[in-house]
Amino acid sequence: MTTPALTAPPLTPEARQVVTFATLGFTLMFAVWVMFAIVGLPIRKELGLTDAQFTLLTAIPVLTGSLLRLPAGIWADRYGGKTIFLGTLLITAAFSMALAFANGYELLLALALGVGLAGVSFAVGNAWIAQWVPVARQGLALGTFGAGNAGASITKLLAPLLITLVPVGLLIPGGWHFVPFVFALLLLVCAAATARFTPADTVRQSTRTLGDWLRPLGGAQVWRFGLYYVVFFGAYVAYSLFLPKYYVDHYDIPLAQAGLLTALFIFPASLLRPLGGYLSDRFGPRAVTVASFGIMLVGLLPLMRELPVTPFMLLTTVVGVGMGVGKASTYTLVARWNPGQMGVVGGLVGLLGGLGGFFLPLIFAALKPTLGPQAAFVTLFILTAGTGVVFVANMLRLKVLGRQPSYATSA
Repeated sequence: MTTPALTAPPLTPEARQVVTFATLGFTLMFAVWVMFAIVGLPIRKELGLTDAQFTLLTAIPVLTGSLLRLPAGIWADRYGGKTIFLGTLLITAAFSMALAFANGYELLLALALGVGLAGVSFAVGNAWIAQWVPVARQGLALGTFGAGNAGASITKLLAPLLITLVPVGLLIPGGWHFVPFVFALLLLVCAAATARFTPADTVRQSTRTLGDWLRPLGGAQVWRFGLYYVVFFGAYVAYSLFLPKYYVDHYDIPLAQAGLLTALFIFPASLLRPLGGYLSDRFGPRAVTVASFGIMLVGLLPLMRELPVTPFMLLTTVVGVGMGVGKASTYTLVARWNPGQMGVVGGLVGLLGGLGGFFLPLIFAALKPTLGPQAAFVTLFILTAGTGVVFVANMLRLKVLGRQPSYATSA
């Protein structure tokens, strides 16, 4: 049987522009969203922060960007993806610029909440792309957009250099302050390019009430999608924040090298997302999701014990492969089962996944006294195994019931 992706018409030039600039903007905003994983380390030294204070500082942006994904997705569906995406770029730029001139832990926490708005760009971008790309081609399109998670690598690779590039005391902020300063300027340039080179929104006036918008959230399936996304995305965010500190503290590795080693986890966890989308379009997202759970478990099992740095790095890369493919297959499932509702349903799934990125580092820290240094890997192995069982059980149940997405015969 010919798959839907192979029979769908090619994307229009306008759709390609939307995918391109949404991906570029999301890549940059994701870099901003997780920048405290790197700049937080010199802040920790400068302010003498405890582990709990450092963990809270790095996690706060994730909380904001997660909780607001649902309303942001609804606004994108209702008012247009481009409009909300541009607003997100500009507001994030303002908070990032303010952060460049900030000092004091309490002020940093407050501004971290604002910088966290960068995280809502995922829900907004998904809705924007869904407004222009046919459902049968959304796997690859959304996977390409989701590869913007690689923005975390920009932070891990570029931020350590920027911290040392400009000394403190010049007319522009130096040291760690230079990182949010540069990001703010890049966000403004990105906003200008997006406004100039993407098509105007074509959202039709709707008479739907708030209850109509939220009705899809009453189904258990949507919340299961959110659980899967906690494993593939929430844990990815958590590890992006956790690994630099782990390399520095556990292996006594310099910050720049720790950022590089963390990037080796981030690259497959992000850049394989288009491949995951393509495979989901080609073979169906159910099979791809099962494979993703399996790959993660294979990588996590040896990580539950003490390892030298080289095998540790290689195994975290394997885990990243499973995450990268699984993030795309999960959102292909969301798009196929909820056509025309990507803003609200995708927003909730992204919200739940993002909350996983907020709570998991706190859970890792809380369990460390009991489970030891490998607490993060033991925790994720148990979570992945349990969630995989839930996915397979519901996949078999739907097959027995003969339930398929309404738009096509293959899911």
